[in-house]
Amino acid sequence: MTVMEWQMQTQVLQQLRKHLEFPKVLDAWNSSADICFTPPSPSLSVTCEGNTVTGLRITGDKLAKVSSFEGFSVPDQTLSQDFSVDSFVTTLTRLTNLKVVILVSLGIWGPLPDKIHRLYSLQVLDLSSNFFYGSIPPKIAAMTMLQTLTLDGNSFNGTVPNWFDTLSNLTIVSLKSNRLTGTLPRSIGRIKSLTVLALSGNRISGSLPDLRGLASLNVLDLRDNNLNSMLPQMPKEIVNILLSKNSLSGVIPKQFGELNMLQHVDLSSNFLHGTPPEALFSLPNISYLNLASNMLNSSLPSRLKCGSQLGFVDLSTNLLTGGLPSCLQSNSNKRIVKFGGNCLSIDPQHQHKENYCKNAETDKKVSKGRHAILMIAVIAVASVVVVLFFVLFFILCRRNLKSAIAKQRLIPKRVAENAPTGFSSELLANAMYISQAMKLGPQVTPMHRVFTLEELKEATHKFDQSAYIGEGSVGKLYKGRLENGTYVAIRCLALYKRYSVRNFKLRLDMLSKLRHPHLVCLLGHCIEGAPDGSSVDQVFLVYEYMPSGNLRSNLSESSPEKILKWSERLAVLIGVAKAVHFLHTGIIPGLSNNQLKTSNILLDEHRMAKLSDYGLSIIMEEINKNQAKADGHKSSPWESRKVEDDVYGFGFIILETLAGSRISEKDAVLLDEMAASTFSSQDWCKQIVDPMVLSTSSQESLSTVIAIAGKCVSSNPSSRPSIEDVLWNLQYAAQVQASADGDQRSEAASQT
Repeated sequence: MTVMEWQMQTQVLQQLRKHLEFPKVLDAWNSSADICFTPPSPSLSVTCEGNTVTGLRITGDKLAKVSSFEGFSVPDQTLSQDFSVDSFVTTLTRLTNLKVVILVSLGIWGPLPDKIHRLYSLQVLDLSSNFFYGSIPPKIAAMTMLQTLTLDGNSFNGTVPNWFDTLSNLTIVSLKSNRLTGTLPRSIGRIKSLTVLALSGNRISGSLPDLRGLASLNVLDLRDNNLNSMLPQMPKEIVNILLSKNSLSGVIPKQFGELNMLQHVDLSSNFLHGTPPEALFSLPNISYLNLASNMLNSSLPSRLKCGSQLGFVDLSTNLLTGGLPSCLQSNSNKRIVKFGGNCLSIDPQHQHKENYCKNAETDKKVSKGRHAILMIAVIAVASVVVVLFFVLFFILCRRNLKSAIAKQRLIPKRVAENAPTGFSSELLANAMYISQAMKLGPQVTPMHRVFTLEELKEATHKFDQSAYIGEGSVGKLYKGRLENGTYVAIRCLALYKRYSVRNFKLRLDMLSKLRHPHLVCLLGHCIEGAPDGSSVDQVFLVYEYMPSGNLRSNLSESSPEKILKWSERLAVLIGVAKAVHFLHTGIIPGLSNNQLKTSNILLDEHRMAKLSDYGLSIIMEEINKNQAKADGHKSSPWESRKVEDDVYGFGFIILETLAGSRISEKDAVLLDEMAASTFSSQDWCKQIVDPMVLSTSSQESLSTVIAIAGKCVSSNPSSRPSIEDVLWNLQYAAQVQASADGDQRSEAASQT
């Protein structure tokens, strides 16, 4: 590990301390020059391997004592209302080599972010006695090295995850004292490596799944839930069975008497009946047996034998009759036996009359009969309702199907001949390409509309040279002013392939639905073609106008008043990364090859970045045939690359953002060489990085961005990060920079 990387880790630990609002347990980090050598204590330890932090255990003094946590900060219990669990976890996941994370009783509150899965080396995760709420993040399933997951004493709700079986190394799952509901997923029975399953103190209902396949299971703790099934057979190696305070019914399986490793059994406070297996009492390792507060009836066999390790037996508050076996009467082994509240012939002072148990059993049978009749009636009514529902559903489906068929008939099959690669005619016709656009909520931008050619001519003074902006990736660009005073940018496309009007409108309809705060909005279009509408010759795309130019012009020394500082450049990169992430994951199928370059990143009047020239592959298959260079300035040295991989292209945008006005052909060659080696040398920073960046950035923030840029332009595509990872690193760098800027302002204020 380099000195720079170690310093970054130390800074991350200090930031975690700041996020946790400087708990006393971390005072030891004040004086320690090397946190790896901080003396361990019962409440704090940091484990390092070769100066790399691999383990972090912090136990605070904020016990989760709130009985009904409502998801807000609680004075003297949780961290303050200014605490951000998202920022905290973002910082934590910067320690990418962590194998053990134990953060207990620290007052952490909020939903556990999905990004916790970025700790891909993690083996132990313990977040007990905090105030986490919401669902358990499903992306934990990606933490393939995870062995122990302990989330006791929080307020997690939702159901028990059904993906635990995907974690092949998982041995301990402990989710005690939360608010989990629903049933236990059957997939739990497929976690072959599981040794401990502890879910007590929740609201789990339904039946117990088949657990016989859990050959390694030692502890099953499902106490204090709402389980209401019969007892299943148990794994042969099980040691502790804790199922008290549920609604389990039926008899105790005879197989329980064959579990030779069994030591501790608690089945109290259920509705079990019958006679407990005789062999259960004589198992070689059984030490604790609690069957109290059930409906166990009949009598215990007089020949019953007790194991030598059996030290506690509770049979109280059942319906047992007859005598008590001799091994349960003798106190020679200091065995504690409780049997009050039955109808036994021994100790009549603490027993009911025998008729009490017989009557209770009779009442139970009558109640069962009434319950069965009631259940039959309920099932019958429910069946009628279900049948009526399906009849209604069938009728509605037939109506919708007829409507869909009628719509599809409007689009001839020949549309498929002109459909671009990756977008079938069915896909275009049925508009199944947007999966998340509606989640963005209503947009401020106006609805897409059709313009006439006369309107566009009037807006541009008949496409006069004075309105000419230049040439983008494809087609000429003009600035126009609509009748209502709105300024727009108009792209003129000359098509190299003829399309039918109907087919082309489908493609434009798809493009018009791509709405995102960081995408330049397509306001409308105008199609010019054959008089009979059989084909399209030319199309005009009308976009919102971006008055502050493109990113490259804001990095140039020719406009010193517009040169962006480091924090502003980070904001631009984050905005574009969000747009690319949307194009990759927010639509089906995702759009790649989005013409990523600094000349296509435009800034509005507030200098908010928006990506242009995206998605043109939807309407033009030959988009790369005639890539024109923009008038009036030189294109970036790497713009001529055919960037099929957006992450790769985004990496060079980051590099140009770092280098700023120093871009030249010579620098492009140097950048190519650096892409194959390292980006962390001080000489490289001084030689390439823009002085404006060096003077306005913190070391950690800049190093983070340089590192992710190096990964983006890796020559091996499989080693490049996802756009989500790129976005996360940029957001982390911005967070670090904001913190550094705040500290600098505070220091300056204190000096004045």
